[in-house]
Amino acid sequence: MKSNTITIRLDDDLDRLLTRASRRSGRNRSEVAREAMRRQLRITQFDAARQRLMPFAEARGYLTDEDVFADVS
Repeated sequence: MKSNTITIRLDDDLDRLLTRASRRSGRNRSEVAREAMRRQLRITQFDAARQRLMPFAEARGYLTDEDVFADVS
């Protein structure tokens, strides 16, 4: 797998959080940072898709998450 490198600046608090998470998980800081970034980017993608689809869902009577869950359960 080809990989790319980026450089980011962390404030002291975020640096401590990343170090703590790395120690607790037994993974290196890069692995923890990659996972956190991957999760956040997926959440951002999900939110964008949700915003695009909401008008169509609302037009069909799906106004809340509970409406969807009730229909698919």
